[in-house]
Amino acid sequence: MNEKTATLPRTVGFWGTALFPVNGMIGSGIFAMPAILVAAVGNFAPWMMLLGALLILPLAWVFAALAMRFDGHGGPVLYANAAFGKFLGFQSGWMRYASAVVAVAANTHVAIAYLAVLFPVLEDPLIGSAAVIAFIAFVTIINLVGMRASVGTLGVMTVVKLAPLAVLVVWGLATRDPAIGFTLPEFSDFESVVLLTFYAYMAFENGNFPAGELKNPRRTIPLALMTTLAAVALFYMAVIWAYLAIAPDAGGGESALAAAANEVAGQAGVIVISLAAAFSISANTLSGGIVVPRMTFGMAEQGTLPAAFAHVSPRFLTPDVSVLFYGGAAIFFSFWGGFAALAVASTLSRLVMYLLSALALPVLERRDGDKAPWWHLPAAGLAVIATIWVSTHASVEAYQMLGLIFVVGTGLYFVAARQDRTVDASTQA
Repeated sequence: MNEKTATLPRTVGFWGTALFPVNGMIGSGIFAMPAILVAAVGNFAPWMMLLGALLILPLAWVFAALAMRFDGHGGPVLYANAAFGKFLGFQSGWMRYASAVVAVAANTHVAIAYLAVLFPVLEDPLIGSAAVIAFIAFVTIINLVGMRASVGTLGVMTVVKLAPLAVLVVWGLATRDPAIGFTLPEFSDFESVVLLTFYAYMAFENGNFPAGELKNPRRTIPLALMTTLAAVALFYMAVIWAYLAIAPDAGGGESALAAAANEVAGQAGVIVISLAAAFSISANTLSGGIVVPRMTFGMAEQGTLPAAFAHVSPRFLTPDVSVLFYGGAAIFFSFWGGFAALAVASTLSRLVMYLLSALALPVLERRDGDKAPWWHLPAAGLAVIATIWVSTHASVEAYQMLGLIFVVGTGLYFVAARQDRTVDASTQA
């Protein structure tokens, strides 16, 4: 097979697809969320996770409905491009890409910090930085050698990260009084944490990006979105109930579940939960490393990025240029101590992508004259309202950084467009 005919094969089924949203939604947050929510709203904390899932459900419906219309790479890039043109399609993808690159650098630092508790040598700044680079390089190599290898590795890491949490839930609820209650919180307390529960489910859309390599994506993606959102919501609720049963006053902050594990299993429990946290964040990073390069691959296919990003390795049948560029960019940001400022805007940039996708669904259905299910329009409307409401809580700094990301992206878009016109002119000549 030569470079011109190499294509990305459809090798991923339902279970592989489900790994992407699961690892997008379950990262580092699940280890800190129990203590934060319990401190704010007491025994209503598990129900806050249910409310967060209901808040993001209209968006998940929108992405499920849009997935039934497209079967190529790019996800939200395709949706905004088809509805509003290449410029907004590019911005939708660029916003998500910028936040993902920064997030992978930040999250890898957090994963190494968890491991440093068990391996103090990683506390050395030079050794810790080398470990961050090594892990990002490892993820990049896995993604480069094939989708099957990437999904297989992700599956193993998912089991490793979820199994200790599942054991903690079963052990805690079986041996301790869960004291399940339903005490309504004050509204001020409720509003302060409902945004956190919304953020916990962000990245549910990860399964939409690599649609071009999924088997029957028009059916697989909607099914994976709905089932994983429900399963993750129930899992979050169970973990918080276990925390309430074991150690509601143990504190622990970001290591709340480690404190709970210490109550039931001593230092061994702390070690296991710390390893689970490191694997959880690492799996979240690996998942992003799989799906996000497929977005730039789709953008290049649509002509909004240089054609090199659509190159397919004839040996591995992966988007090699997109994968290598993503890994290189993540390593670059891991060196830069100022990336935390960009991370502030990462959530807001995802909201831009959500808003464009929510608006795209009714636009596409109206333009194409589709007889859509009655719930599509209300779901899109609720998704728009929820997205705007969440965005009103962003800081001024977040909007400033979002503006910077937009300006940089706009410059890249016009550079790519100019190159595309130059190539067309030379071809015609």
